[in-house]
Amino acid sequence: MQAPALRWQVPSGQAIAGFGVAGAAGILVLYPIFYLMQAALDVGDPDARPPTAYGLGNFEALPQYSEIMLNTLTVSLAATVMALLFGFVTAWILSRTNVPGRRTLEQLMAVPYYMTPLLGAFAWSLLGAPESGFVNQVWRALGGENALINLVTPFGIAWVMALFEGSVAFVMIGAVMKSMDPALEEASQVIGASRLRTMLRVTLPLVAPGVLGAAILVFAEMLGSFSAALVLGNPDRFYVVTTAMYQLVSQYPPRIPLAAAMGVSLFAVMFLMLFLYRRLIAGRSYVTISGKAFRPRVMDVGRLRWLLFAVCVFYVLLSVALPLMTLAFASVQKIAVAFPAASNWTLANYQTAFTMNAVRAALGNSLLLGVATASIGVVLMGLISWLIYRSRLPGSGFIEYLVMFPQAVPRLVFAFGMMWAWIVFPIPIYGTLWLLLIAYLTVFLPLGVRTISGVMLQIDKSLEECAQMCGAPWGYRIRTVTMPLLCPGLLAAWLLLFIASVRELGASILLMGPNAKVVTPTIVESWFATSAELTAAMALIQTLVIAIAMVVFLALTRRASMYAGE
Repeated sequence: MQAPALRWQVPSGQAIAGFGVAGAAGILVLYPIFYLMQAALDVGDPDARPPTAYGLGNFEALPQYSEIMLNTLTVSLAATVMALLFGFVTAWILSRTNVPGRRTLEQLMAVPYYMTPLLGAFAWSLLGAPESGFVNQVWRALGGENALINLVTPFGIAWVMALFEGSVAFVMIGAVMKSMDPALEEASQVIGASRLRTMLRVTLPLVAPGVLGAAILVFAEMLGSFSAALVLGNPDRFYVVTTAMYQLVSQYPPRIPLAAAMGVSLFAVMFLMLFLYRRLIAGRSYVTISGKAFRPRVMDVGRLRWLLFAVCVFYVLLSVALPLMTLAFASVQKIAVAFPAASNWTLANYQTAFTMNAVRAALGNSLLLGVATASIGVVLMGLISWLIYRSRLPGSGFIEYLVMFPQAVPRLVFAFGMMWAWIVFPIPIYGTLWLLLIAYLTVFLPLGVRTISGVMLQIDKSLEECAQMCGAPWGYRIRTVTMPLLCPGLLAAWLLLFIASVRELGASILLMGPNAKVVTPTIVESWFATSAELTAAMALIQTLVIAIAMVVFLALTRRASMYAGE
């Protein structure tokens, strides 16, 4: 009996698109990681490519830099603790108490995320430098002898980092608190527990997953933080891993293998943190939402609400208002001092910033890259989100893990791997805007996929299934059913990707070339090479561009949401 002939089936458009997108994501993520590992294990001729010998010599040399490793862990832990404190306290106030202006305060609490940490580092350096800081100038004018504050210290660096990451902790912890049944806290108060005891013994344990998740994310950001440590630490020769890597690559001759080993050790610590997080929540129950419906209620804290209101306003003042006012104050002076004379006021810094070819080119490149990254990213990341949460293609779980991998690797480390990888690429794109575009699409994969997936999971699968039952092919279903419903999420992802690209530093400073400058590294160069006053003007111009983009696209998102609701 003759065996039936095997029939080769032409892959569907869905399968081709799915595997194509998955392959692109894999190349973006794994290609630079491979070269990062290769550089870290290179113990041969430093000028030879590929390496002539492999070994662990670079990792064995790391104990000589134990002080830098200790600095990194100390600053990161201190900043994480402070950020969690800011986030938990403000989240509890705005989700559990009847403070006035809750909705407005909730929106203001998210503003630090959209401001560049570099802006905050510049502002707080102007405020807290031991000799020239505005606060210390005022203190000495009042009769003080020594500096009142000194932020050019490990604690100062941690403080600045925590102010901006506190908003991330606030968003994550607040989302958990809003979903928790208030009956649990009410029961605690019925049996006589005070509000403080209820918060510590009931609320805090129940939001432990949100707090731990925020701690992991914030700690990851702190480990990879670059701008605050560069601005505040470098003048005093205080280095963390990211700034030490930058120095090793920038010096002559560059010590690339040692810098690569530092980068690998940094994200190894992150994987350890993720492992500990899984162990902590394994086998424990944190269920607070059951089948019984509830409406989140707030506590009447009486006159205490004004004190709690002041706490939230104080945080917004320190993280948003004060840095912006400080930079604005410095940007309109010839020499930034706390008590300027009438002749010291000037608008020349803004005129210089707008007329410098390097600044205009950098700003134009940043806007171009922001538009390109956001436009290409929403397509690529939207397809990845659909592939993970809607398709039945094999390996979707692995793809999700793959695209989330850049979240666990500091951006400067990823940029280092990309620099080492694309130097040897047959097509000469190193030092061009094309490489920066590839870098942005890679490091912002988790941001885009999470944003779009959050909306996609709210769309009932039956809508697509109905179109499929009517005979609509895959591409037609995506275009006519999924895309219109995803429009608000796609616009939100576009806005986030645009803002993240325009303000990015860690993924840019190692990859930009002389003819491919972008604005944030250009601002850093201005800080060290020109004047603080000109740098303040440039930072405010960048902030204004981001603010205008937010206003425009938030209006578009709101209109799209109204259209989708109809």
